[in-house]
Amino acid sequence: MAHLSPPGALRAFTSAVLRAEGVPGPDADLLADSLVTAELWGHASHGMLRLPWYVARLRTGATRRVTRITTIRDTGALMVLDGDHGIGQVIAQHAVSQGVERAKVHGVSAIGVRNSGHFGTAAYFTRQAAQQGCIALLCTNASPAMAPWGGKQKSIGTNPWSIAAPAGDRVLVMDLANTAVARGKVYLAAERGTAIPPGWAADADGGPTTDPRAAIEGLILPMAGPKGYVMAFMFDVLAGVLTGSAFGDQVVGPYQPGETSGAGHLLLTIDVAAMADPAEYAARVEALVDATCNAPKASWADEILVPGELEDRNAERNAAGIELTAKTWAGLVELATESNVALPSTEEVPA
Repeated sequence: MAHLSPPGALRAFTSAVLRAEGVPGPDADLLADSLVTAELWGHASHGMLRLPWYVARLRTGATRRVTRITTIRDTGALMVLDGDHGIGQVIAQHAVSQGVERAKVHGVSAIGVRNSGHFGTAAYFTRQAAQQGCIALLCTNASPAMAPWGGKQKSIGTNPWSIAAPAGDRVLVMDLANTAVARGKVYLAAERGTAIPPGWAADADGGPTTDPRAAIEGLILPMAGPKGYVMAFMFDVLAGVLTGSAFGDQVVGPYQPGETSGAGHLLLTIDVAAMADPAEYAARVEALVDATCNAPKASWADEILVPGELEDRNAERNAAGIELTAKTWAGLVELATESNVALPSTEEVPA
């Protein structure tokens, strides 16, 4: 059986568990909201199943309970921040705050981050910039998941990235990994006991597999063949090499509890009002949205969506309750017992 829980109850539970682990209240609330928001958007791979991973890293000290961010370089429009192996969401939130503030002054800003950690969904942060009238691009590196094109040993991360832009009362946003699929979706399939589609992954010998467990031990395949590989490589240059953080196979993932992550991020932010007349921009972006949504549809399609629209619809649909797999729920039950925190309200539903 799966479990259905109200979003607010999940936020409160997650925050309480994190506070019990010594995370300051505002930081616990932020991390909790990022996980529940991922669930609302329909991205369970970046949702509650990750809470036990984060807690395990807090307990070993691989992620610091209290996040302390220092400024390494500051030229006004450009900053380099050191997260000192704190909570990735807290560090990324600070980068967005600085990025928007400085873009409003200089028209554009670049915020580099070193010594951070996994921050969940990149769109959680780029959406915030877009809601404040900016266009944002955020990229991060990640622990090794794919082999370089032509290789057989994983040494490059999925290295996801997101771009968000304001568009009237909505936000246009994309968030994707440079692999055929985000690694979290493979972990989610393993939790559900379901096969993964062909083309997602290879086993440890480099052979194709639909077994998520074999995929976890093997390779996640790049999207679009060599194109996905070169994109992941270049985002590692931006997020890892340029920022002074870990890169390549030096980055440690959130499911490895005992080692600091060393992940790096780069946030580029543009104030729309500094580059274009806001009214003209609004009219032009709406024209693009309308033309796209009203374009002739293929025979298999009922409608055409623009980036970010699917997540908005999912959030509306899931507001009544978030469905958690039996294994994810079991992880929360264990955390509740260990942390002496009451479980969120829930009801059982057929899996």
